[in-house]
Amino acid sequence: MAADRDFHHIENDDQYKGLNVNKGVDQPQTFNEDSIKRFLKHKRKKVMTADTYVEGILAGNITMLSQAVTLVESSKREHQEIASEIITRCLPYSGKSLRIGITGVPGVGKSTFIESMGKFITRRGGKLAVLAIDPSSERSKGSILGDKTRMEELSSDPNAYIRPSPSAGSLGGVARKTRETIVLCEAAGFDTIFIETVGVGQSETMVHSMVDFFLLLMLAGAGDELQGIKRGIMEMADAITINKADGNNIEKAEMARVQYLNALHLFPPTDSGWTPKVLTCSAFHHLGIDKIWETIEAYVELVKKNGYFQHRRNEQSRYWMYETINDRLKSDFYQNNELKEMTAAFEQKVLGQEMSSFVAARELLENYYQFKKSNK
Repeated sequence: MAADRDFHHIENDDQYKGLNVNKGVDQPQTFNEDSIKRFLKHKRKKVMTADTYVEGILAGNITMLSQAVTLVESSKREHQEIASEIITRCLPYSGKSLRIGITGVPGVGKSTFIESMGKFITRRGGKLAVLAIDPSSERSKGSILGDKTRMEELSSDPNAYIRPSPSAGSLGGVARKTRETIVLCEAAGFDTIFIETVGVGQSETMVHSMVDFFLLLMLAGAGDELQGIKRGIMEMADAITINKADGNNIEKAEMARVQYLNALHLFPPTDSGWTPKVLTCSAFHHLGIDKIWETIEAYVELVKKNGYFQHRRNEQSRYWMYETINDRLKSDFYQNNELKEMTAAFEQKVLGQEMSSFVAARELLENYYQFKKSNK
């Protein structure tokens, strides 16, 4: 071969006896041009119209639903505009589900409980959507989003839909987007919505403002039960469930149930007329799940009969209207490029004791109003 004769390698020299290095074959192209063109064409593909999304959602198309939820979660203005249209169009088809908030201390077994309760619902012919507010790192803004791996059986159920949403340091924004996602899920035909929170804290207040029934999961034998959780969260709960009540833990779970029951009697009566219940269960062994569902059904029957169910939903709608106004005003203020340098300068004056925090805030707002007026 002529090409091999022209090829020279140091180890082919006479001084290296017994060695012979051939040139080898020519290397192919490192990429396929046709594949790259197809990829770029796909990347340039425009977002579909609101009509297409709404039609897909109402038909129960999970892919369309997921894509619409992604638009809702996007911070891009063009995505927000189409998401707003989709939500408005889906609103008449929403409101028919039962919305249940589920929270509890870390390690209580929320994911196991949701999977066990979720399978109980789908086996009865129900359709379940699980919206999980997943914690994000304050440092990297990354999120685990691990609910689909923790709920392996439920995630493969054709009658269940799991959608984790990263909190990304903006809990109010995520809560608003979760409420909008509820509308889309209801329009897609899901009759039960679970909203799982990151744990005990501020997120519970947000979730409580968008659900019909609030369930608090607790553990027995993990310390002083009555000191292990904030009183405010216990007052929000429509039911408390002691999980992992199995094996040697049954007696401890029963003792914890009695303790919580006694503590709840000290709280003032609820506006709904419902007396919060305390139950035990073992989500891992699927024990007591039916009793919890019976409790939820009893609650819904009571509050629908006395009118509190619709009253609460009306109050929630009013609350989220004002929350959205506050969120939009705050976002508009901080994204104002003209004010960014002024805000940084005023911050330095406040830190240098040259200006009070309140005067700085008032002057910044006055400048913001002047800017908005001059740009009308």
